[in-house]
Amino acid sequence: MSQTVPFDPDGAAASDGIYGLPHTPEEAHVVVLPVPWEATVSYGAGTADGPAAILAASRQVDLYDRETGKPYLSGIAMLPIPTEVRGWSDEARALAAPVIEAGGLDAVAKDDPRRFDLERRVEGVNALGARMNGWVEQETERQLAAGKRVALIGGDHASPYGAIAATARRHPGMGILHLDAHCDLRDAYEGFLWSHASIFRNVMETIPEVGKLVQIGIRDYGEREVAYLEKSQGRIHAYFEADLRRRLHEGETWMAILESVIGHLPREVYLSFDIDGLDPVLCPHTGTPVPGGLSFAEMNTLLRRVVASGRRIVGLDLCEVAPDPSGASDWDGNVAARVLYKMIGYLLKSEGR
Repeated sequence: MSQTVPFDPDGAAASDGIYGLPHTPEEAHVVVLPVPWEATVSYGAGTADGPAAILAASRQVDLYDRETGKPYLSGIAMLPIPTEVRGWSDEARALAAPVIEAGGLDAVAKDDPRRFDLERRVEGVNALGARMNGWVEQETERQLAAGKRVALIGGDHASPYGAIAATARRHPGMGILHLDAHCDLRDAYEGFLWSHASIFRNVMETIPEVGKLVQIGIRDYGEREVAYLEKSQGRIHAYFEADLRRRLHEGETWMAILESVIGHLPREVYLSFDIDGLDPVLCPHTGTPVPGGLSFAEMNTLLRRVVASGRRIVGLDLCEVAPDPSGASDWDGNVAARVLYKMIGYLLKSEGR
């Protein structure tokens, strides 16, 4: 550890590292990769500031965890927030704004005088999205090659495509456990190939090493998304919020439901969590909040049961965290920092650490 005084896990944060930890990325087993990207968000904005909000709030998190023990002992370090990626995001966001305002490229007739400009803008956004994906994939691969585990924090949910691709190459057949209010299975939503609403359509069609996608908490989706997952021949399983609550209200236990959810996952699992999969009371400023969602306790039990089943978590991301734009509250960052620490803790526990 890079430190000049003894580290006290019960003391106030004495380092500017994530969770106040003194580890460098070279020392840490878990490297947190921040991706301040939100090019195509079409409702609320601010997720590009998610990594900074999580970092700031993390220093208030107590490091001893009742269920995962002492995750910090394995070393957790966050890479610097990349200004280059934030610049790409800002550029793409400016290009995308008129397209989003028009209702997407498909909403504009081919003979509309605006069409040429909007097509040019979409091409620019797609090119910047591909550049971001390449950067994330390269950085993830670099860390994996060094024996690290990568925890990506977005940014919108388009952010982790490259991390999923790099992780799946090393763990072919892995499953993705996807907590979200949305399916994210739309085909180039609003014309944007790398839309946050299209990430798992892209994953399932372009990353063949991904074996299964299991979604939970889903409560806001399109008819064509449902048709797509129903045609996936079992490669995608979605647990819709309405069905989950009906089963609970009719007397089935959460534990029994989770057994069926986890039963679809292969031995190696990647966690992809959109914070809006939780009750929006826990994430009020996320880009597209939807009533309903999992409680913190339900999410925690889900993670605990994944590890108890003998499955191994091989990577993770946490996306769509947006701080209060007024600056009056740091609640979103606070909750996200605790969700992230739980995810990291269970990843380490699944490895026997």
